[in-house]
Amino acid sequence: MIITLNGKEKDVNPGATVADLVKLLNLMPPLAVELNRKVCPKKLYEQTTLNDGDNLEIVTIVGGG
Repeated sequence: MIITLNGKEKDVNPGATVADLVKLLNLMPPLAVELNRKVCPKKLYEQTTLNDGDNLEIVTIVGGG
């Protein structure tokens, strides 16, 4: 199935979760995930299943001063 990730189409397996996608992309916390214009809390990554046509924005949070 096709989702849009940070403005680009990406093919993911049906039934994939947000956690699966984060693992696939080798992203390390801290992250901010927005799914269809709503923030997805980290505690819901494992249970949030992606659907064909979903729009995700994932950003890595970087500290500094």
